[in-house]
Amino acid sequence: MLNLERLRTLDALARHGSVSGAADGLHVTTSAVSQQMAKLEREVGQPLLAKNGRGVRLTDAGRLLADHAARIISQVELAQADVEARRGCVVGELRIGAFPTAMRGLLPRTLAALRADHPELRPHVREQEPEEGLAAVVRGDLDLALAIDWHNKRMPVPAELTRLHLLDDSVDIAVPAGHRLAGRTGISLSEFGDDDWISWNEGQFCHEWLVYTLRGTGIEPRIAHIAEEHHTQLAFVEAGLGVCVAPRLGRGPVPPGVRLLPVCDSVRRHVYVVWRADAGRRPSIRAAVEALRRAASAGIQDQGSGD
Repeated sequence: MLNLERLRTLDALARHGSVSGAADGLHVTTSAVSQQMAKLEREVGQPLLAKNGRGVRLTDAGRLLADHAARIISQVELAQADVEARRGCVVGELRIGAFPTAMRGLLPRTLAALRADHPELRPHVREQEPEEGLAAVVRGDLDLALAIDWHNKRMPVPAELTRLHLLDDSVDIAVPAGHRLAGRTGISLSEFGDDDWISWNEGQFCHEWLVYTLRGTGIEPRIAHIAEEHHTQLAFVEAGLGVCVAPRLGRGPVPPGVRLLPVCDSVRRHVYVVWRADAGRRPSIRAAVEALRRAASAGIQDQGSGD
C-alpha cells in the first residue's frame, strides 16, 4: 500500500525539481525528503530517483508515479470535500495561515464570527509570510491562506489554487516627526532619494517590491535596517533611523514621534485568500471565506473612518 505522505514528498520533488526545493516546500530537512523517498522506493520495488550531476532527477518510474501522486492527492482533497459537503455541517478542523498584518487586522474579527456562527468548527491559525502560506496550501498543510501582492508587482498563484480578492490596503510612508517632509499632506516616493529605509527581510516578496518600486522612480534604495514587524520598523522611524512603508491594515497605535504621509501615487496592497480548488465545496471553507469577506468589508469601513 502506497503511503500518502511519501507520495506528497514525490509530488513536491516533481514540482520543485530538487531535494532541497522539495524540502523547502514541505518545510522539512533534505534528510527527511531522502528518507521518505528511500522508503517509497522500497515500497514500489524500483528506483524513483537517479543522480544528475550534483543533484537528482526522476527516473521514468519516478515520473510515472509522480503523475499518479498528483492525481491521488487531488482525489483525496475531493473526497474530503465531498464527504464534508454531504454532511452539510460546518464542523471539524480548519487550518488557516496569515501574514502578520492580516493576523491583527482580519483574523480576530473573522475567528470571532466563526465561533459565534459555527461553534463546532475548530480553526487553527498560523502566522507566516504569504509565499509560505501559498506553498502550505498547495501541499495540503493549510486549508486557507491569506496573502498579498502589490498594485505594480503581482505574486504568482499556483494553478491548483482558487484566489478571492478581499480588499485593497492603502499604505503610507512613516517618517520621523522632525523629517523635512513631515508637514506634508501627500508625498511621492520619488522624494525619498536621500533617505535611509527600514525594510523587511531580504528575499521576502515585500522587500523585493520595495526595491523594485523605488528603482522604478529612479532611486537606488538605501536599506539601512531590516526588521520583520511593522511595530519594530515604526520604533526605528521614531528614533530617526530612517523611513518605512506603513500599511493601514492591522496598523494599531502609531508612536508619537512618527508622522504618516499618504502617497499621492496610490501605493496599495491587494489582500486575498486562497484555497485548493478541489476543496472549495467544503462547508467549512465556504464559511471561513464568507467570514473573511465580512471582516474585510468592516476593515475597509474602519480605514475610511480613520479608526
